Amino acid sequence: MHGPLEDQGQTISAASNNMFVAALDRCMAVINQVILVLGAIALVAACVILSYSVLGRALFHSPNYWQDEAAVFLLVGSTFMTSAYVQSQRGHIGIEAFIGLLSPLVNRVRLWLVDVASFLFCAFFAWKSWTLTHEAWADGQVSNSMWSPPLAIPYGLMAVGMTLLCIQQLLQIIAPLVAPRR
Repeated sequence: MHGPLEDQGQTISAASNNMFVAALDRCMAVINQVILVLGAIALVAACVILSYSVLGRALFHSPNYWQDEAAVFLLVGSTFMTSAYVQSQRGHIGIEAFIGLLSPLVNRVRLWLVDVASFLFCAFFAWKSWTLTHEAWADGQVSNSMWSPPLAIPYGLMAVGMTLLCIQQLLQIIAPLVAPRR
């Protein structure tokens, strides 16, 4: 896992002389905090729903038509929607085999190139997620369960989460380029 970079906060704050980057950073920080709270609530709700499902089946022999699927929707939503926050903290898993062997400048360039490659992958993923969401919405696709909720819900959460992740990555790609030289 990437540890916090020594100059991570300095890069964004140094880029704050660029009004657009600073405003985008503040906006993403607020959005990430709101989504983080909602994601935590969704995780607790999924736990409550699954516990209710287990107890309902064990104690009352009642079927669970909607519980598993509702929990999955909540987990998918919280996972994808909080990915931008995790990226802002550099909390995604990364391979650090060469960090000790490389100079700080080469490490910054390496990290920037990884951010660019990750952005390209996530941008493709976000685009495909939006097309999947549109198809599910336009065709009225629902899940195969008895409950049959619309599939546009988890696909939409996935698309929005990946889009926010792309914005966060783009911010981290642009910030070192607009920061003043040290």
